[in-house]
Amino acid sequence: MLVSWNWLKDYIGDTTLTAHDAGELLGMHAFELEGIEEVSGDTIIDVDILPNRSSDCLCHRGVARELASITGTPLAHDPLTQTVDLPETDVIAINIEDSNACPRFTASLITGIEVKESPKWLKERLIAIGQRPINNIVDATNYVMFAIGQPIHAYDAELFPQVDGKWQFDVRYARAGEKVSLLAESGKDKDRDVELTGSEVLVVDGSSDTPIGLAGVKGGRFAGVHEGTTQIIVEAAHWHPTITRKTARRLGIVIDASKRFENEPSRELLMYTQKEVTDLIIKIAGGKLSGVVDTYLKRVEPVTTTVDPARVNARLGLQLATSDMVELLKRIGAMVEQADDMLQVTHPWERTDLTIEEDYIEEIGRLNGYQHVVAVQPSAAALPEYNARHYYSERVRETLMAAGYSEVITSSFRNKDQVQLKNALASDKSCLRSSLTKNLTEVLDKNAGFTDLLGTADTRVFELGTVFHKTDSGVGEHVALALGVRSKPSGYSGKEDKMLTEATKAIEEALGTTIDWTIEKGVAECNVTALLTSLPAPEGYDAVAVGEEIVYQPFSAYPHMSRDIALWVTEGTTAAEVAQVLNEQAGPLRVRTTQFDEFTKDGRTSLGFRLVFQSKEKTLTDSEVNTIMDSVYAAATEKGWETR
Repeated sequence: MLVSWNWLKDYIGDTTLTAHDAGELLGMHAFELEGIEEVSGDTIIDVDILPNRSSDCLCHRGVARELASITGTPLAHDPLTQTVDLPETDVIAINIEDSNACPRFTASLITGIEVKESPKWLKERLIAIGQRPINNIVDATNYVMFAIGQPIHAYDAELFPQVDGKWQFDVRYARAGEKVSLLAESGKDKDRDVELTGSEVLVVDGSSDTPIGLAGVKGGRFAGVHEGTTQIIVEAAHWHPTITRKTARRLGIVIDASKRFENEPSRELLMYTQKEVTDLIIKIAGGKLSGVVDTYLKRVEPVTTTVDPARVNARLGLQLATSDMVELLKRIGAMVEQADDMLQVTHPWERTDLTIEEDYIEEIGRLNGYQHVVAVQPSAAALPEYNARHYYSERVRETLMAAGYSEVITSSFRNKDQVQLKNALASDKSCLRSSLTKNLTEVLDKNAGFTDLLGTADTRVFELGTVFHKTDSGVGEHVALALGVRSKPSGYSGKEDKMLTEATKAIEEALGTTIDWTIEKGVAECNVTALLTSLPAPEGYDAVAVGEEIVYQPFSAYPHMSRDIALWVTEGTTAAEVAQVLNEQAGPLRVRTTQFDEFTKDGRTSLGFRLVFQSKEKTLTDSEVNTIMDSVYAAATEKGWETR
């Protein structure tokens, strides 16, 4: 949200703070600071108002109130603490179908206005925060929305037929297939007609049942304010946040008004809004307020929450006095009473986000300053209980990793299997897996061609994961272990069975039991849940050794290329010395060097190496790699080594 510093000062008053000071305070205590920029004699602070504070802080008064809470300095001018005494009118009738959809609806009648260009100061305020001025009536409604957070809409009263001397406003759900004509958004696009599904809420002209606005989202073309308008009806209502959000998202009409309604500003805000907007309109457009009608069907009572000071300090790691907590809570406008060792806290009416103790703990922590929270290193403690699944899973992992296996984690969803999902994420993820074998086979198929790149003679993987199956009573699940081997990229060759047998025996020895394995084309699988029931608890829970620090880096998406070189080397030359010369000459595109051969004949030693090349930016060509290898051969010749 873009916030004008000049506008904030209308509420803050005289202050020693600069706009940059204010931005830093907001960033440290309340919101994420996106940036600060000088714009036409003003400073614009760009803050990211998160959803938990969007009900009261998507406006200048809300941000100013935050600064007052942070600094402990009261606002010089707060429109939400002013007395609201507006005359009532009986010439507007309001009928609401569902109080959940619209718990409160207010409307005011202003006569004798003149629609014209807005004054310079108002246009400058709107332009500074990225808004396009339209006319004095529309600009006034936008100004008040950005001032105190309540969206407003104005109608041309003369375009409404009266019934028995009254304007009839009805609020009802749309009918499936019903259409409504909506106004363009601030001149950026054209007026549009939308077809409704029946889940939306409409404001309609009760005399003709004609939709005049899509509640919470957009005003209708019917009765729009124009240059000849002389009397208007100003609507300020409270709309259900979920209905508003779904309607706006479905129709793609996510604008400033709908964003505020979907975050549910307080219902108590409406009459303050009517006072602000009517005063402003009369000031810049002339006219007279005939009166306001307020239909309030569903009130929300203030919430009083018990806050335990001891729990506050325990959660925040502080030693604050109770009196300090009371002072911090009073800064936000909360009413605080002490009862024994507890605090009874009632939130200010505009702070609808404060409903549980943790909310107030957060308020105390952020206003006091997170820099006062000291990090405390936890002390070591003995494990209170033994976790069989974790303990033996680690034993299995250690055994398989020692045997050259890499752990993988595959998707729990498959295209076809025993257990069908009711609400699938995608058409190819409509079932839950009943085994790990198929997943591991797919992993082997995809990775068997990377042996050169990884410097391995074959591909070995394993997975520990949950699988699902049908039972007589519904769906059952268990933890499974699967391990797979692939000796050739072309597929299962039969040579893998020996390696699998060695690995399965190593697991059985590590666990001290025999296991019932299911083996299928290079993949062995067993039921770990069933296995754990037969394993005894260990006498002592061995501490997990801390391994070396591992640094991960992204892999290249481009294919690799390999080249072999075999050399007769001079007497006394080691394989490490040869590899160093080859690597230095091969340059940065070489990603791996693997020695694959060594033998001695007639007093001479032959060493064979495989060099693997890969780029992170492109696919290498044969000519590029051949050029590098020419340099490698030349370096070997200079050393007196003979190429085989």
